[in-house]
Amino acid sequence: MTDAWWVPYAFIAIAGWIATDIWRWLGVIAGNKLREDSEALHWVRAVATALVMAVTAKLIVFPTGTLAHSPVELRIAAAVIGFLAFLVSGQKVVVGVIVPVALLAVGLLYIGI
Repeated sequence: MTDAWWVPYAFIAIAGWIATDIWRWLGVIAGNKLREDSEALHWVRAVATALVMAVTAKLIVFPTGTLAHSPVELRIAAAVIGFLAFLVSGQKVVVGVIVPVALLAVGLLYIGI
């Protein structure tokens, strides 16, 4: 082997790329065979949505890093207002992401974190 500092990072990047890319390609291949209104695709969407919501809930209830020092009320308020902004904007994802992040940033600046 080599003692170059970048070798472990390159190995992690390549191994991570191969591991995730295989599943992406299998998803594309399987997805092309499914109808848009199929039960399997509805299930996949439901599972994907549930995973995103689970991660979001974990960040709100059990945050790490700087977010852990913020009050739970700020985190909940940012999530609720961000969701309402998402709905009011016609379900634009960018609005649903930017609004709560901006609210968290302003809230953290206000309380001095």
